[in-house]
Amino acid sequence: MSEEDLHLPRECWELVFKFLKPNLHFEPLSLVSTQFLAITNLLRTSLTISNPTLPFLPSLLLRFPSLTALDLTRLHHSHLHALLLQLSGAAPPLLSLNLSGHPSLPSNGLRAFARKITTLKSLTCSHLGSLQNADLLLIADCFPFLEHLDLSFPENTDNSGDPVSDLGVKALSLALTKLRSVNLSGNFFINDPSLLSLCKNCELLEEIIIFECHFITQRGIASAIRERPCLRSFCVSNFGCGTKKGDTGRPYATSNFINALVGLKGLTCLDLSCSSISDELLCCVAEEGIPLKKLVLQGCCNYSYVGVLCLLSTCQSVEHLDLQNADFLCDQRVEELCEFLGNLVSMNVSGCRMLTDLALFALVRKCPLLNEIKMEATDVGKKGVDVDFVNGFVNRQVKSLYLRSNSWLRDESVETIASVCPSLEVIDLSSCCGISEGVVEVLRRCSKVRHLSLAFCSGVKLTGLNFEVPKLEELNLSRSVVDDEMLCVISKCCRWLLHLDLEDCSGVTANGVRKVVEKCTRLREINLVSCCEVEASVVAWMVFSRPSLRRIMAPPSLDHSGGQRELLLRHGCIVSVS
Repeated sequence: MSEEDLHLPRECWELVFKFLKPNLHFEPLSLVSTQFLAITNLLRTSLTISNPTLPFLPSLLLRFPSLTALDLTRLHHSHLHALLLQLSGAAPPLLSLNLSGHPSLPSNGLRAFARKITTLKSLTCSHLGSLQNADLLLIADCFPFLEHLDLSFPENTDNSGDPVSDLGVKALSLALTKLRSVNLSGNFFINDPSLLSLCKNCELLEEIIIFECHFITQRGIASAIRERPCLRSFCVSNFGCGTKKGDTGRPYATSNFINALVGLKGLTCLDLSCSSISDELLCCVAEEGIPLKKLVLQGCCNYSYVGVLCLLSTCQSVEHLDLQNADFLCDQRVEELCEFLGNLVSMNVSGCRMLTDLALFALVRKCPLLNEIKMEATDVGKKGVDVDFVNGFVNRQVKSLYLRSNSWLRDESVETIASVCPSLEVIDLSSCCGISEGVVEVLRRCSKVRHLSLAFCSGVKLTGLNFEVPKLEELNLSRSVVDDEMLCVISKCCRWLLHLDLEDCSGVTANGVRKVVEKCTRLREINLVSCCEVEASVVAWMVFSRPSLRRIMAPPSLDHSGGQRELLLRHGCIVSVS
C-alpha cells in the first residue's frame, strides 16, 4: 500500500482510528505508513509501564505527546521512586496516575513528581500492601486538585501501624476541595465520621464507594448523605448487622436511611450489594421519581419481587440492572419486568436458579437496547423453545453473553442462541460441560466474536472448525480437553489471536504450542501454567520466533532460577512461573 492509496485528510483518518482500541490495534496501524504512525502516536493517551519499558521511557514520552494517563501497576516497586523522579523531569501533562498493587507509596518520589506535575486529577492506589493515615496526608499535600481518588482494599487489615482511620479521612476531605469521586472500600477501620467528613467538606462530591466498610452504619450513612444532596452515585455493601440471609438479627433498611436516600433527587447510580434492604425502600425510591440509570441489588436480602416491580414499573430509565441471586425470579416474572425495561443496556441475573431459556429469549426479544446479558449459574438449556418462537427473529444489539456454569446447556441451545444473536462479540461458556461441537456452529454464525471462554468445558470439540474466525482475539481453553490436534485447527482458523489461555491442559505438548505460535502472528500472551507435557525449551523458541509476544506464563518444566527469564525479558517478553 502506497502513500497515494491512503490519500485522505488527516482529520478523516483520526476519526476512523478513534473507533479502535489503542492498545490492541494502533501498533500494526503504525507500521502501514509514516502518516499512520504520526496519527496513532498523537491519538494514544494512556501508557502502561513495566520493567522492560523503562529504558525507552524518554523516547516514549516524546513519541506520544498526548499522554495523559500512566499505569505503573506492572512496574517493580524498587524502580518506582526513580521513575517518578524521571517523570518529574519530563513533566508530561498527566491527568491520571495508577499506583495500585505496590507494597507502599514512595513518598519522596511522589513529592518530587507533584512539584513538577500539577495537572493530576485522578489517582488510583488500590490494593496497596500498606496504606496509613500518613499516606492520606501525603496525597492531600501533593495533589490538592484531585477530582477522583481510589484508596480501596489496602492489605494491612490487621490494625498494624497506623491504618486509615477517621482522622486521616477528615484531613483528606479538608484538603481535597475539588474531589468529585472517592473509593474507600475495604478500609476496615473507618467509621461513620469518615463518611460525614467527606460529605460535609467536599462540596463537589458526586460519587462515594464504600464497599466492605463494616463499621459504617445506616444511621451514619443517613446523616452523611443529607449533607450532600447533589450525590449522583452511591455504592455501599453489607450495611446493617447480621451476616446471613434470613438472620432475624439483620434489620430491614430503617426509615431514617430511606428518607435520607430519597432526598438524593439527582441519584443515577445506586449499588446496595449484599445489604439488607426492603420493598419499602424500593417503593419509596419509585415514588420520589429518582432518575436511576444503574441499580445493583446483587446478593441483597429482605426484599421481594413486589419491590422490584414497583420500582422498575415507575423508574423506566434504568439502563444497568443487577439482580444476581434474586431467588424469587422466574421466567414469567422476568417477562413481566421486560415490559418496563425499554432502556435496558445490561442485565445480570446470574445465580437465579429458576431462570431458563424462556427468560433469556424474553430479554432478547423485548429489550431493544440490550447489549450485555449475564445469566451464569442458572438453568438456561433446561427448557427448549419452540422453533416458531425464534423463527426469523434476530437481535443484532446484544454483544456480550455470559452463560458460565449452566449445566443444562447443550449444543442445540447454544446454536439457537447464536442464530438469534449473530452480533455477539463476547461469549463465556465456561464450565458448561454439556456442549461439544456446537461451539463450531456458534463461531460460524457469530462472525464478530472477539472473546470466547471455554474454560472447564470437558466435552468441547473444535475439530470440525474449517473456516476462518477473523475477529477472535482472546480464547480461554484452560482446564479443557484441548489437545495438539485442536491446537492445529486453531492455528489455521484463528490466526489473529492475541491471548491464548491453555492453563492445566494435559493434552497439550510443545508440538501443538509451536503450531499456534507459528501461525498466529499477532499473539501477545499465552498461558501454559500446569501444562506438564510442554517442554521448557519451547519458551525460548517462542520468544525468538514470535516478536509480538509480550507475556508467557511458563510451563512447570521451566527453570525457576530466573537466569533465562532475565535474558528473555531483554527481548521484550515477560516470562512468569507459577
